[in-house]
Amino acid sequence: MPASDYDSACLPDILPLYYRRLFPFSQYYRWLNYGGVQKNYFQNREFSFTLKDDIYVRYQSFTTQNELEKEIQKMNPYKIDIGAIYSHRPNQHNTVKSGTFQALEKELVFDIDMTDYDDVRSCCSAAEICPKCWTLMTIAIRVLDRALRDDFGFQHLLWVYSGRRGVHCWVCDEAARKLSVAARSAVAEYLSLVKGGDETMKKVVLSDPIHPFIRESLVVVERYFPLYALQDQDILGRKESVDKVLALTPEDVRKQLQQAFQNEKKPENRWMLLEDQAKRKQGTSKKGQHFEKEIMLQYCYPRLDVNVSKGVNHLLKSPFSVHPKTGRISVPIDLKELETFDPFAVPTISMICEELDRPRTVEEEEKSEETNDKENEKEAAESRKIRDYKRTSLAKYVKCFDQFLDVMARSWKGELLKKSDLQKDF
Repeated sequence: MPASDYDSACLPDILPLYYRRLFPFSQYYRWLNYGGVQKNYFQNREFSFTLKDDIYVRYQSFTTQNELEKEIQKMNPYKIDIGAIYSHRPNQHNTVKSGTFQALEKELVFDIDMTDYDDVRSCCSAAEICPKCWTLMTIAIRVLDRALRDDFGFQHLLWVYSGRRGVHCWVCDEAARKLSVAARSAVAEYLSLVKGGDETMKKVVLSDPIHPFIRESLVVVERYFPLYALQDQDILGRKESVDKVLALTPEDVRKQLQQAFQNEKKPENRWMLLEDQAKRKQGTSKKGQHFEKEIMLQYCYPRLDVNVSKGVNHLLKSPFSVHPKTGRISVPIDLKELETFDPFAVPTISMICEELDRPRTVEEEEKSEETNDKENEKEAAESRKIRDYKRTSLAKYVKCFDQFLDVMARSWKGELLKKSDLQKDF
């Protein structure tokens, strides 16, 4: 992914500035402390840092926001990963009796990586992405967000761009955080449709009746399929890709379509011919024939790394971490603007550090003086941090994170009230 203003060699010089003046520590702590509803929740959380030259430091943990802030500013990690809530403080895991140090809770997480779609995109491969294949991430978010909310009843979903070639989802509801490994596996399996490795030709097999969840997912996929698959990937244009599609149809249908395609070269019309054959087949066959739906799902349905979702102690890259290869910040995605989200417009660390050096406008200066008059010294440092990120392209992503936290805070408030009512002596 080209990031013209970023040179990875400058990372050691600009990371200290980023962590000192731009990283949104107060929001970050507010998120992972979950309103202080459960005692020691933040203190027992594992953080892992990847330092320069791939030095990997696991089982970091912190008592307060201040402690976390100081340690990150001291170590300037190239990457931050977030782990589980443990039975004991992770930084003391060596002092705990063997077998008693256990991962108890963690957000239910999903990791969708563009490399898993290499067999269905012709525009890019491996770590490369472009606007044509980014549509796959939009589809993945739409499908999974709907299912997690409607089918499982989760409400607090934080979608995050990884900074390079994929997206992560953090399901932050209390019920999700408490799920067992077996329950996480069940959710991940329920959401997985595309099965089999490189050697498997047909990766989606539907049976009758089609499950309501798959029907709902198809509503989303059908919306994007013509643009993504027929136009941008031209799956019914070049002979090689046409053969791949036809291999997913029954043999008798394949022969008929091969003949029909001799006279019809337009991909959209070829797809209509394929759909007609599917309808005909469905009318005459006793057993369900849904090969046109299977093709759409194979080309567009989300591909999950289920192992990331299953394990409680699995680490996942933190929001607002910097991607060392691209320099891009791992930022929350506003679902209200999902269709226009552009991974190439996400700021790099070089860009936001440069924006800090821009001279302030008269309006900014006036606001700054006004604020300084109203605050004491301790508040001034915190407030300056707020003003610093607000002066950069990072501001809108922190705002999105703030909005997510505000919604979640309402549920914490309810929990705290419940707790205080239970503790009253009548």
